[in-house]
Order: sequence, then C-alpha cells, then structure tokens
Amino acid sequence: MRPVRYTAGVAAVLIYGLIVLGAVVRTTNSGLSCPDWPTCYGHWLPLPADIAAVPNIGYAYHQVMLEWVHRLIAGVFLGPLVLILAGLTFWYRRLEPQLPVLGGLLILLLLVQGILGGVTVLDRNSPWSVAVHLGNALLVLTVTLRIFRIAVGWPAPVEGRGIGVLAAVAWGFALLAMMSAAMTAKSGSSLACATWPLCNGEIIPDLADGGVRIHFIHRILAACTGLALLVLFWRSRMTPGLPEGARSLAALAAALVIVQIGLGALVIVLEVPIANAVLHQAVGVLTFAIVTLLMWRCLPLGRGAEARLGERNGLALRSA
Repeated sequence: MRPVRYTAGVAAVLIYGLIVLGAVVRTTNSGLSCPDWPTCYGHWLPLPADIAAVPNIGYAYHQVMLEWVHRLIAGVFLGPLVLILAGLTFWYRRLEPQLPVLGGLLILLLLVQGILGGVTVLDRNSPWSVAVHLGNALLVLTVTLRIFRIAVGWPAPVEGRGIGVLAAVAWGFALLAMMSAAMTAKSGSSLACATWPLCNGEIIPDLADGGVRIHFIHRILAACTGLALLVLFWRSRMTPGLPEGARSLAALAAALVIVQIGLGALVIVLEVPIANAVLHQAVGVLTFAIVTLLMWRCLPLGRGAEARLGERNGLALRSA
C-alpha cells in the first residue's frame, strides 16, 4: 500500500501547511479581503488592477492574495489530493476493508470543509464559523493520519492500550483548545485576560464579560491539554512493552506543549504580535498531529485489521 502511504503523508503535510496559512490570514485580518466565494471580487484570479478598481476596499493587495492563495491551495491542490487518497482507499479495500470506510469519511469531511469555507466568508468570519472550520480541518487531518497509520503497516500494539486512551483524551482536549483559540482570536478576546498566568490578576476572573469568558475557557482547555500530555509522557515512561516510537512521540508532544504554553504567554505579554501568533498556532497544530499519531499508534485497529496486518508483516518477513 505504498501509494496510500505516500499520498496520505503528503496530504497530512499539506493540511498542516494550509492550517498554518489560515493562521496568517486570520492574524493579518485578511479573512474578508475576498468578500465573495468561490470567486474573489468576481474574479478567479484577482490582479492588482482589478483590486485597485474596487472602491473603498479597505485591504492591501497582499492581503487579498493571502486569502486567494489559501483558497487556491485548498481547492486546487489539497482537495484533489484528498480525493485521490479516498480513491486509493477504495482501490486497496481488499487488503484492508477499513480503508474505504475511512475514505468515505474523508470525502464527507472534505465536502463539509468546502461548505464551511463558504459559510465562513458569507458569515463575515464570525468567531463560531472560524472555530468550526478549523475543527473540521483538524478532523480531516485526524482521518488522514489514521489512513497513514494503516498504510505504514506498523505492527499491532501488544501493550499500550492505556497510553492510547490517554492520548485520545489529550487529542480531545487539544481539538477543543484549538477551536477555542480560534474563537478567542476572532472575537477580539486575545487580550481580554491581560495578565499571565493569572487572568487580570485573578485565578478565576469575573466571567460576566463575554471576552474574558471566552479567553478563560481557552486557558482552561489549554491547561487540560498540557496536563494530559505531561501525564501521557510520565505514563509512557512507566509502561513497559509500548509500540516502537510511542515513547518518542509522547516525549515530543510533552516538549511541544511546554513550548506552546510559553508562546501563549508571549502572545499576552507582547500584545499579540503577528509572527508569534502564527508560531503559536503552528506549534499547536504540530502538537495535535503528534498526539493523533500517538493515539493511532497505540490504540488497537480492531481484531480483523490486526490479524490481517500481522499476516502481511509475517509474509514480508518470510520473503525478505
């Protein structure tokens, strides 16, 4: 299943890059620089003269191009690549019956993502639409990494189910933390808690203000994610017989979440500089991807899938 493995790997990298580019679009306030969809000011390729002719546009040309490039990568490169990956999962269905189910889910999530992209623009980048759009993108990444895990042919884990469950808990917290981060940024609540680690000098701030409430919820979810990953790292060191690479993934996730917490603090201290905000999301998405890989590495694939995987690996060893 080498074509599946390579296609899933490239797709995962492209999804990661697209999410980070989305952070650049958001932090530069370029999300509404193309106010219509799927065209941009009625053009498939807006040129400088086209943008200059728009009265009272309120955006520089580079902002328009940031949003346009984001759409281009999503629609022209990533979309077809994900469809190819889904097609490959059906092609290799005899080797692994789980694959076409994941391929069908991938197509469904891709369709939802396209609809959400349009809703986000037409709803003028409302905080909830941006958060849901990001959350669905992370689900696309999660399913893609599941396909990658199956295609790589890692041996089924003998031990480590508990680590897999812990990773799943951390995955859930990380997903909610990323979505709440998008809500915080788009609602203008990034500095609603103006101090760190306390929120406006208090452990539990006055939650009557909506901005403070959104920001504080994000901090709680981020703290839960960090705690889950540190516990996961500790448990990975204490659990014998883990699958190959599981401890390294747990250690990397723990290191990244520490960096992520530091970057989050700098966002507050430095009052949301663009470069730091983008780096904050980039590290956050990378942490999410590592946790997802760890979750799929340690959770069982199911008895049928594990038996077929073991048989394939056995055949490969005998033929080597």
